[in-house]
This record gives sequence, C-alpha cells and structure tokens, in this order.
Amino acid sequence: MMKSKTDEEDYWNSSKFKLKESKQAVNSIRRLVEEDDEDDVEKVSWSGEPVGSISWSVRETAASNQRTDRDPTFPKINANTPSVGKSNSGYSLSSLFKGKPKGGNFLSFTESLGSDSPVRLFAPELRKPKSEYKDYVSDWSPEETIKRMQQGKAVSLEKFRSLQDKLLLLDFAVSAHDGNVITAVTVLFRELESRQTALRHLIQYLSETDEQKLLLELLRALGRTEDAALLQYKEHLSIADENKRRDFLKSCLSLPFSAEDSAHVQNHFTLLERQIVIERGGKVEIFQKFPRRASILNMPLITTLYYCCFYHYTEPEGTYSSPLNIRQTFKISEKQYFVTALAARAKLKAWLDVDALFTSRNWLGFTRKKSPLSFQRVVDILQKNLAPTQVLQDYVALVDDAELRIGLAQKHKCHDIVINTYRDLRDRQLLLGYRGKVERGSAEERKIDELLNNPVRRWRGHLCHRRRVT
Repeated sequence: MMKSKTDEEDYWNSSKFKLKESKQAVNSIRRLVEEDDEDDVEKVSWSGEPVGSISWSVRETAASNQRTDRDPTFPKINANTPSVGKSNSGYSLSSLFKGKPKGGNFLSFTESLGSDSPVRLFAPELRKPKSEYKDYVSDWSPEETIKRMQQGKAVSLEKFRSLQDKLLLLDFAVSAHDGNVITAVTVLFRELESRQTALRHLIQYLSETDEQKLLLELLRALGRTEDAALLQYKEHLSIADENKRRDFLKSCLSLPFSAEDSAHVQNHFTLLERQIVIERGGKVEIFQKFPRRASILNMPLITTLYYCCFYHYTEPEGTYSSPLNIRQTFKISEKQYFVTALAARAKLKAWLDVDALFTSRNWLGFTRKKSPLSFQRVVDILQKNLAPTQVLQDYVALVDDAELRIGLAQKHKCHDIVINTYRDLRDRQLLLGYRGKVERGSAEERKIDELLNNPVRRWRGHLCHRRRVT
C-alpha cells in the first residue's frame, strides 16, 4: 500500500533521518582522510557542486544555521573532525574560505585534517572592496588630502608636484590647525637644509620667477636670516619715490645683516638722504652754463662725488654738497677722490684747479707737483678733456722714463719736451733728425740751431770722436 504524502514528509523531517544524514556526512569525511588517491577524484555535494567551492561553503553554513534554529535539541556528532560553527563563531567569510579562523583557538577544517593529509581544499581569495582601493588611487584635492591626514588615513603627497599645488596644500594644512599635519607637509622644506644643491636650485627658481614673498619665508624658515635681510633690502629697487625709498632704507637698518652688509646699507641710506638735499640746492649760474643731463637721485657714490666736484667744488667743507665733506663721510680713498676731481675740473677747463690738485708743500715750505697716479695716466685724462699743449707739456715733462716721455711728447706735439730731452741726453744725431720734423722758421727750429751751434756744449758723438783722435 502506498504511503500518503503527509507521512513521507513526516518521515523525511524526523530526527531519525537527520541523524542518518549526519552519520553519512561524517563517514564521508573519514573516507576522505583514509583514502590515498583522492587527489585524482573531484568531490561534489548532493547538489552537484564541488566541495570547497564558495557556493558550497555558503550553502552549508546557511543550512547548518537553519537546522539549529529549527531544532535546538539536535544531537551533537561525536567525531574526531570538528564541524563548521555558526556565522557568529568568530570566523569571517573570507577566513572561512581560506580555512583560517578570525580569532580564538578554533581549528579550521583543513588544519583538523593535519599537515600530512593529502586532501587540499582550494578557494579563491576575495578581492578588497573598491572603497579600500579608493584610498590609494583617487585624485584627492588638497583640502580632502588634509582631512584624510587628520583622520589618520593613508595619503600620498607625491602627486602635488607643481608649486601652486604645494602652496595650496600648505595653506589648508595651516588652516586645519593640526600640528602633526603642518609638520608632515612642511618637513620637505626642512629637509632642504641638508641638501644644499636642491636648495640652491629652489632659491634660484624662486628668484627667477619673482616669488619674493615665498622666497623670503623659505629663507626665514631655514634660519638664513642674513640672506632674508638682503632679500628684503633688495625690495628698495621697486620703490620709485625717493622719500619713500629713504624711509624704507631707514627701516632696513635694524635687519640682521652681517657687519659688512650693515655698513653698506647705512652708507646707502646716508647717501640717498644727502642726494635729496643736494638735488634742491646749487648755484644757478653754473647750471645755466652747464645744464644737468640727469638727476643725482639714486646715483652711485662716485657719480655723486663727480657731480659735487663739477657743480659744488668751491663750497665749504661743512655743507652736504662739498666734495671734501663727501670724501670724509664715506671714507673715499685719496686716489679715487683725485681721479674724480681731476676729471670733473678738466671737463670744466678749470686748469688752475687742476694744477692745485698736484701742488703740495713740504715741511720747509717748498712746493712741488705730486700725484697718486702716474703722470702718464694724468696726461691721458687731460688729453681726453682737450687740454691745450701748454698744459699737457707741464705734465709730460714730469714723466720719469725718458723714452716714454719722448713718445708722449711726440704724440701730443710737445716739441720743447723732445728738444730738452735730447739735449739732456747729449745726442746730437737725434736732435738733428728731429730738426726736420718741426716747422721751418718756428721757435722750435731756432732753439735746435742754437743748441747745435753752441761751441761750449759737449755732445756724446763729439766726445767719442775726440777720444779716438787722442
């Protein structure tokens, strides 16, 4: 007699069938352990799915949970191999597939079989969620990067390569008021101090791109106060108004310059202050006769001295525009002052002032011409300023070397110097040769004839002839 459908369902759902099913599962596991040639056999479940696959493990775990919830008094299986626990037993899904527990002292399925077991269950490793990869590959903005750094997440600062991006990143780090983040961003600037080659290239780049403000902050951060002071002092070049520039230079006097640079800045301020005063004064007559070509403001020191020697040479030493006052204030050397004053007075054709520059008195009261320059150089300066022959020959005659003196005299047509030099050398032949170079009937020709016809004068060739005769 056929069993009714209801009886069949009761039978299959009975605990006796469940016990039978569990025993079959245990026996199948034992056979897996005992057999040696299982590597060649593919294990499949009742549904036809390979044992150890992802879908098989998921279904087995779900079926175990359903049976436990349905029958809490389900008897335990006493076997050597432990069963797979519930989902809340400390295993994660990926660790379950790998056969490794998430925590605790539980053994995995493959570990329970032993390391010498020929049975190996393989399952593919699950990939990380896309959200984790996003932390490394996403194009984070500077603001988002700073927020992630505050949260302790991994970030990469390598993509911020341009100067603008780095500065923007630094701005966001400062606005975040997080000391660790600021340090992490600015540590690269500190590292430059030990890498002088890279530092020089960065400073050169910032200088060429006129990033003065950033360069100033960088130098201060690196502790290079003298370089920062010089950079700040250089800003005076962009100030056009002389009064504002003077005030700016005055404010620079307190900057931490070196001793040499500090003296330079002090002289610059004093010079500009004096130039402002000189620009407003002066005699009207000389400016009308020799109009100025440019303003004296912001000119170099030697140019200012030349200007004062040209327009204010006779002013008393106590005034700002006096050349002697400028020489004393700025400690100009005697040679530099002499050259500048000589060029300025020769330009004005003030030959008496030129002569006074060379005149000196000794302790006995005698006067003589003395020059810190060679008289050859003096002759060149006077000749460039179109000095007359009468003035030139006075200084050509002071050249010590005879050959050089003769050459300069012939070049500038100072005939008296040449005639007197040949006379002192007692060279009759040279004097006769030079007689053909002067104009006929001139005073120079008559002077040469008088020397040649003088019976008292002894010539070098004449003396030699008399010695041979005797």
